[in-house]
Amino acid sequence: MNKLICDAVDAHHDELVDLASKIWENPEMGWHETKAVEWTAQVLRDNGFETEVGAYGMPTAIRAVWGKGKPVVGLCAEYDCLPGLSQDHCTYQKPVVEGGTGHGCGHNLLGAGCLGACIGLKAALEASGKEGTVIFYGCPAEEQLLGKGLMAKNGAFTECDFTITWHPAVRSRDTSGIHTGVEGMIVEFMGRTSHAAGAPQDGRSALDALQIMNIGVEFLREHVTSDVRMHYMIMDGGLAPNIVPEHASAKYFVRALTRKSTVDAYERVVKCAEGAAHMTETEVKITRLGGLYPTLQNKVICEAVQEARQEIPLNEYTEEELKFADELNRHSPKYTEGTLPLDAFDQTLMDTNVYGSTDYGDVEYIVPGFQVNECTTNSLAPGHHWMVTASAGSSYGMKGMIRAAKIMALGAYKVMADPEKLAKAKEEFKESLNGETYVCPIDDTIEWPYK
Repeated sequence: MNKLICDAVDAHHDELVDLASKIWENPEMGWHETKAVEWTAQVLRDNGFETEVGAYGMPTAIRAVWGKGKPVVGLCAEYDCLPGLSQDHCTYQKPVVEGGTGHGCGHNLLGAGCLGACIGLKAALEASGKEGTVIFYGCPAEEQLLGKGLMAKNGAFTECDFTITWHPAVRSRDTSGIHTGVEGMIVEFMGRTSHAAGAPQDGRSALDALQIMNIGVEFLREHVTSDVRMHYMIMDGGLAPNIVPEHASAKYFVRALTRKSTVDAYERVVKCAEGAAHMTETEVKITRLGGLYPTLQNKVICEAVQEARQEIPLNEYTEEELKFADELNRHSPKYTEGTLPLDAFDQTLMDTNVYGSTDYGDVEYIVPGFQVNECTTNSLAPGHHWMVTASAGSSYGMKGMIRAAKIMALGAYKVMADPEKLAKAKEEFKESLNGETYVCPIDDTIEWPYK
C-alpha cells in the first residue's frame, strides 16, 4: 500500500507544489485567508471532494468530504501566516514587503500537505475497496489562538473516529510529548493625566500600574511549576515622558502542560493586574483573548505513523538545495563547520514536551489524534523566523511537504484498515482523559473575529 500511496501523491506533485507556492507568495493573516481558501477548495473539488467554504459559520474555514461509512478520519490543515516575516527566496534577510507578512511557520506547506494526504488516503481506500470517510478541515487563524476552538464550538471534529495533522519542522522526528496549552489576554490600565513635572501629585499613572503588574508576574515565576510560561509585550506606554500616562496596555500569553495549570496560572496573573490597579489608584480592564488545550498525542496512532515513516523513502536533495540550507544556517550563532544543512533523516521517536503551542490540542481532546513533524527548513532555523519563510518557499521545503503527505496518508490508512488498532486508539484516548471532558475555551465573551 505504501507504493500506491506514494504514486498517488506523486501524481499530484505539481498541483500540490503550485498550491503551496501560491499561498507562500500571497501570505494572509488569520481570519483573512481568502485566496488560500479559494485555491485550496478548488484543488479539493478537482479531486472529487464535496467541498464547503465558510464551514461552521467561518468565512475562511473549509470542510471537504470524500468516501462513505466508517471509520472517519479528519486531516487538520492550516494556511495563515505571521506578521513581520516577509522574506524573499534568498539566503539573507530580504523582505519582499518591508514589515510585511510571511509564512514564518510554514503553514503554506501544512495545508497543502494535508490535502496531499487526503489524496493519498483516497487512493488507498479506493484500491482496497474498504469503506471509510476522509474529511479535510481547513482551519483558520492557528496563530491567533482561536481557530480550531471556534470550529469546535460550532460542531467540528466530533464526527471523526480520529484525526491527524503535521507541522513543518527542522527535523524529521516526531514526539509523543505535550505541547503547552495557552490562555491569552489584553490588560488595560486607565489612570489620570497630569503634568509629570508641574503637578505629578495630581496624576495616576497607568504605566506605573502596568509596570507593577509586570514586576508582580516576574516574582510570580518563582512560585509556579516549572512547566508554566508567562510572556508579554507592552502595547501602549503613554504619549510623552512629561505627561502622566492615563492609558497603558499589554498583551499576555500564559502557558502550561495541562489545561488546569494553564487556567490556574492565568488567574494568578489576573490577580497581579488587579493588585497593581489597587496600588496605583487606577482602573484595570482585562479582555480575555481565548485559549487552547495542550496536545494529547495518541500513542497508538503514533505507532502507525512510525511504521509509515520506515516505509516511505527519504528525500534526496540536490547540491544547490544543500548549499541554500547551509548558507541559511551560517546566520545562526550555533553554526559550526560541518553542521548538517538539512536534518531530514528519520530519527527515534522523542517523548519530549514542547513549550510552543498549537490549537490542534483542542482537537486531540475531542477525538484521538497525532501530529507529525517533517523536515522542511534548514537545521538551525529558529521558529517564527525569516529563515523559515525562506525555506517554506524552497524546493526542499516542498519535498518535505510531499513526504509528510505520504506519511500521514499511510499512517492513517494503517489505523483505518485495522479495527483492533482503531479500538485501541479510542481506548487509550478514553484512559488519557481520565474522566475529563473537553470544554471549549472559546466562550461567548470572545469577540467574533470576522469583521
